[in-house]
Amino acid sequence: MVTGLQLALAAGALIGLAAALLVWRLAPVDPDLADALERLSPQHTRRRTADTARAGVGGSDVRDQLGRWGMTTLPAGAWGVTPTRELAILRIPLSRYYGEKLLFALLGLVIPPLLTTFFALIGAHLPLYVPVGATVVLAAVMFFLPDYNVRDDAKRARAEFGRALGAYIDFVALERNSGAGPRQAMEVAAAVGDSWVFRRLGEQLARTRWSGLTPWDALHALADELGLPELDDLADIMRLSGEEGAQIYRTLRARSASMRAAMLTAEKARANEIGEKMSIPMSLLGVIFLAILVAPALLRVIGGAT
Repeated sequence: MVTGLQLALAAGALIGLAAALLVWRLAPVDPDLADALERLSPQHTRRRTADTARAGVGGSDVRDQLGRWGMTTLPAGAWGVTPTRELAILRIPLSRYYGEKLLFALLGLVIPPLLTTFFALIGAHLPLYVPVGATVVLAAVMFFLPDYNVRDDAKRARAEFGRALGAYIDFVALERNSGAGPRQAMEVAAAVGDSWVFRRLGEQLARTRWSGLTPWDALHALADELGLPELDDLADIMRLSGEEGAQIYRTLRARSASMRAAMLTAEKARANEIGEKMSIPMSLLGVIFLAILVAPALLRVIGGAT
């Protein structure tokens, strides 16, 4: 049962936490210079415009609303390290990402009290520090769970981007070999496929017609935004063709071949790793089978000795 001392300690802890949060909210803080400069950059403005357009098309859910509230209320340092490149390749708005973090944290705050109430109803009374500690730990863990989800999804998206980029490089090489110019070759190759990778490249190249950037500079910017070194290499090759008139057909085909070889090596390594993991239960099953065969004879020997 909860004693008066435990209730007094809990009330004092809550009052102290409320006072600390109030002081933390009202205390002046120095703005993060990198975050402030990033918000003022043209790339951030274009991303916010694109995110707003997607939110207007797809509607605004609870995560977006909660995230916008958190962005205007909580300090920038409360979110930890934001996976900007992962969000960019997944095209997840920053408000939705922050809202998901807050929603997961709220679930972490609610689950332990509900379980404590359930245990109390069936007669299992827990000490007060158990649900309090579980609430704090679970809320902290679930607050950072979207970070893991975003990084895992972005890893798969980068692998898919790399596979599609190899095909895109082959298309660009064929267009250049047929006499098309660098811009035309890149735009026609992007229009061939219908996957999200080809659409993303096509959108980036289409912006260069009115933004003043060259196509290879646009690919450089996209590679830096998404963290794709393979796309950066393609931009360098196309720069040589566009600015110096170099013949790049063989270079492009060699680059796509090396990318496919690297992906094949990675797939083989992953398959070997999965095969090694599968051998463990098979070995354990063999040991159990041998134990079943040996056990009767071993029991007879032990029984005869006694």
